[in-house]
Amino acid sequence: MKNSYSNHTNAPCTVRKYPKNWKWGLIFIAPWIIGFALLQAYPLIMSLYYSFTDFSILKDGKWIGFKNYRDLFTKDKYFWKAFLITIKYSLMSVPMKLIMALAIAMILNMKLKGINIFRTVYYLPSIMGGSVAISILWKFMFMKEGMVNKALSVIGIPAVDWLGSPDIALVSISLLVVWQFGSSMVLFLAGLKNVPTELYEAASVDGATKWRQFFSITLPMITPIVFFNLMMQIIHALQEFTSAFIITNGGPNHGTYLMGVKIYEDAFKNLKMGYASASSWILFLTILAVTLVVFKSSDAWVFYNDGGTD
Repeated sequence: MKNSYSNHTNAPCTVRKYPKNWKWGLIFIAPWIIGFALLQAYPLIMSLYYSFTDFSILKDGKWIGFKNYRDLFTKDKYFWKAFLITIKYSLMSVPMKLIMALAIAMILNMKLKGINIFRTVYYLPSIMGGSVAISILWKFMFMKEGMVNKALSVIGIPAVDWLGSPDIALVSISLLVVWQFGSSMVLFLAGLKNVPTELYEAASVDGATKWRQFFSITLPMITPIVFFNLMMQIIHALQEFTSAFIITNGGPNHGTYLMGVKIYEDAFKNLKMGYASASSWILFLTILAVTLVVFKSSDAWVFYNDGGTD
């Protein structure tokens, strides 16, 4: 009698075949593939190549190796200034935006009359986005004789030079990003609604205060949302350009001279495309490094409903 092994080995071999309509799948995703290749992959590869050349708009580039990178690190005094200001801006704007988004989400999570109207109103700033028009409006609001100082004068506070002082100007453009907290707020609100109410009821029976419930229940339960929002906001902050360019044009005294503004000036004012490409790749590698660090740190503080960590 044949054993089970021989029966298994003599069994006919089945070959997995692709579905007959696989070509239709390629046709449907072809627009995305073409768009990705032309608008993302090709510019990414060419910018890496240009970073090793002296390419400009007016002439073809000549291969110069790592000269652009050496000049950035050793000769360009504005590179390090822009880099450090960008880091400072990110450290300032990201926590403020996340705290504001979480605070508003907790308020909108309450069972109040007409709460859906408030949720819509609070999301409106994110629909407007960081557009040029909003940046111009922000500039007029924070001028020395703008609406903000007029409002402060009503309660007896002297006018503040919001856009004339380097440190305060950086805070002013950070407030524009904080004002656009809607997308993060929606995600926090979704996370808050997924926290089991039984946990709060049990904590109340044990005599836990609201603050204790927040730090022991709410915050641990929404750490995946915190992690996602943190990642997205860091990436966005390190690439910020519109607010610094429109509101202060990198000033005063290069106090808001972000990397995005420097890359723009090198590329389109000084016509040094190769040099700007090198700055772009340094910024890209910085974002990649920060992303990896945050991902690695998530093992210690991101928790999921099954009790595991990231």
